[in-house]
Amino acid sequence: MSAREDMLGRIRVALADVPASEPASWDETQDDDGGARYNRVSTLAAPAAVELFAERCGEYRARMTRVRGGDAALRRAIEAACARHGVASLVIPADLPAAWQPTTVACKGDQPPLSLSQLDSVDGTLTGCALAIAETGTIVLDGGTAQGRRALTLLPDLHICVVKERQIVAGVPEALEQLGATVRASGRPLTLISGPSATSDIELQRVEGVHGPRRLEVVIVA
Repeated sequence: MSAREDMLGRIRVALADVPASEPASWDETQDDDGGARYNRVSTLAAPAAVELFAERCGEYRARMTRVRGGDAALRRAIEAACARHGVASLVIPADLPAAWQPTTVACKGDQPPLSLSQLDSVDGTLTGCALAIAETGTIVLDGGTAQGRRALTLLPDLHICVVKERQIVAGVPEALEQLGATVRASGRPLTLISGPSATSDIELQRVEGVHGPRRLEVVIVA
C-alpha cells in the first residue's frame, strides 16, 4: 500500500460516521455559532476610519504625517521625511506621479528594473498603496499604480508610503472585497505592511529590519 492509499484510507475511516445530510462544505447561514457571521461592512464613518488608521499605524512605530494643501504640501512632507532620515537617494516606481518626487534627493526610477544590489544601495523607497485598513493599521500593496514591484519595498531600509484618505477602509473584510477582483485578474500577490519590519522570535528581543524596511514613514493625504 502506498502512502497516498494509506492516507485516503484513514480519511475514509474518519468520515464513516458523518451523516449523509451534513453539507459538504461550510455554509455560513447554517452555522449556529454567531461569531462565524462576522461583519463584512463596518459602520465606522470615513473621518473616524482615517483617525483610527493613523492611531493604529503609529502604534506600530511608523512615523505619521497628515497633509492638506495639494501636491506642493505633499512634496514638502516627503522632503521633510527624507531630511529626518538623512536620505540622499530614493528608488521610485516608474509610474510614480512627478508631483510627489522630492527635489532635495536623487530619485532613481525602476525602469529598466534595478538590480538587487542597486536597490540595496539606495537610502529608501517612495510609493503609493492600493489601500489601507484602519482597524489593523495596515497598508496594502498590490503592485498597481505608483507601487512598483515587491522588491522596491523589501530591500531599501526606509519606506515612505503615501496613503490617500479615500483609500482607507475600516476593516479587513472590506479591504479583501475591494482587492479581490484585482488579485484574481492580475494574479499579483498582496503585500500587507503593519509598521516597520520587525521580529521578536529570538529571546523575545525586538529586532527591526529583518525582512523589510527598518523604518516606515506614512504620509496621509486629505
